[in-house]
Amino acid sequence: MNEYDPFVRGHFPVGVRTIQALDTARDRLFPCEIWYPAAALYAGQDIAPELAVRDATRQPGTYPLIAFSHSSGGGRRQSKFLCTHLSSHGYVVAALDHSEVVAAELARKDAETAGQKTARQQAWIANRVPDIRFLLDYLLNEEDLDSSRIGIVGHSFGGWTALAAPDLEPRIRAAVALAPAGASQTKPGILKATLTFNWGRDVPTLYLVAENDVSLPLAGMYEIFERAPATKQLVILRRADHLHFLDDVEQLHETVRAMPFPGELAWISKEMQPIADLCSGEQAHLFVRGLALCHLDAVLKQQADAHRFLAEFSEPRASASGT
Repeated sequence: MNEYDPFVRGHFPVGVRTIQALDTARDRLFPCEIWYPAAALYAGQDIAPELAVRDATRQPGTYPLIAFSHSSGGGRRQSKFLCTHLSSHGYVVAALDHSEVVAAELARKDAETAGQKTARQQAWIANRVPDIRFLLDYLLNEEDLDSSRIGIVGHSFGGWTALAAPDLEPRIRAAVALAPAGASQTKPGILKATLTFNWGRDVPTLYLVAENDVSLPLAGMYEIFERAPATKQLVILRRADHLHFLDDVEQLHETVRAMPFPGELAWISKEMQPIADLCSGEQAHLFVRGLALCHLDAVLKQQADAHRFLAEFSEPRASASGT
């Protein structure tokens, strides 16, 4: 029997397709990306350029479902390195462009007043969990999926979404929060989204956070973690910033660091360290995809070797069991 190794790509080739899902209740058309285990004939074809074969034939079977929630300013394809890795290990992973991306009434507007900005941001927050619930409803109605094994993964505002969704969505059984928003203290210009943690049940959660996160600092990560009521574990990616959880880390980090942020966000580029002083994108991706997979395997697939593997990564103060 092979030793469990969540860091290597799984034995399934990965397929990907884009669908347009219509939410008739809100009259919104959501572009969705779906990654899935593909038929064996695609082996070796899923490495470049998308890390998946577009519109490949799906490998027959019933698979667990993972919803991926993108960051503010991001999109459904922002972390292909992770979504494809999970699918190669036997998960269907689905990501939509959230309401603030697809709904014209939620878009940023020139010369908006402070009141209009606050109202827009509150509407962004209010639509996030309904987006995820719609995605689950749509896919469970259209796809052959295991409704008893559903997880959620999200980054930043998407990390907040992953932690807020279990309040209202009882089908979610596991969560991975990547540098999540939701701390009580935020820096100027950062979206203020609160977390209630009214889960009413245990949703085992893995927090993967960055040591040198400028946008959502480590102190806020500890605060969120300590408030969370469920079985939980926090692991810190050393020498990493907020963008190390996305594709194309080096290019994206330096592009953002060179941007002239206006007004209350001017601190961002000034505080970001050069990428040369931080860990590489390759190192970050290895860390994120391996530990996220390990957590989902442990919870949704009840793999004992995944439980044991992940236990080795516990921070001294950051592993706990909810009561």
